[in-house]
Amino acid sequence: MNDYGSHRKSFAGPRGPSRGQRRIREKIYRVVAVVPRGQVATYGQIADIVDCSPREVGYAMAALASASTVPWQRVINRHGRISVRSDGQPDAEQRRQLRKEGINFDTRGVINLSAYGWRGPSWEWLARYGLDPLPLIE
Repeated sequence: MNDYGSHRKSFAGPRGPSRGQRRIREKIYRVVAVVPRGQVATYGQIADIVDCSPREVGYAMAALASASTVPWQRVINRHGRISVRSDGQPDAEQRRQLRKEGINFDTRGVINLSAYGWRGPSWEWLARYGLDPLPLIE
């Protein structure tokens, strides 16, 4: 259990990610890479698959190089919104890219997760990469 009462791993540390944290980020990027064009996943959904916290997924997305091919724009919050950035505003570039992929926003800036939400990777894909989407029952 970490300091926050969770069994999930933490990305704490002023020197950047440790080797274990880099492995988690690689898993996050692998999962996000299979979210199809025209669909979105939530930070929590990716976190459940990888077994980390949603915040760690956000940190991993923020750490991507600008030239990365990982479709970071397809990861949104559980309310169907683009999360605010350090300036307190949603990312306009993320919205632009999602609109370009055919994803619509309502008048409040919300994406309908029933219509555009990703249902996750196949069981075969998960098994191939050693990932387990089932939550822990305690």
